[in-house]
Amino acid sequence: MPKVNLSLQVLPRVPDERIYPVVDEVIKMIAETGLYYVVGPMETTIEGELDQLFEIVKKAQEICINEGATRVMSMIKLDYKPEGVTIDEKIGKYK
Repeated sequence: MPKVNLSLQVLPRVPDERIYPVVDEVIKMIAETGLYYVVGPMETTIEGELDQLFEIVKKAQEICINEGATRVMSMIKLDYKPEGVTIDEKIGKYK
């Protein structure tokens, strides 16, 4: 399966002082997958196979709840094309 890009923003319903620590746990999980990812100020973009990426989205929700969120709102953006798409082809020239 071709590589695709998925951008994920999680918004856990927790007290303000807990937002960054909860999001940090999600980013830690993403890092542990070994997939290529880029953290931005509003979302994290991950490169991988579609099934892998959807599993990460599911785990992100579970992490937020396990960290005390009573609800999680998530925004997902997906860039898919049959031959694949990479993060570097989009932003490599800016590095």
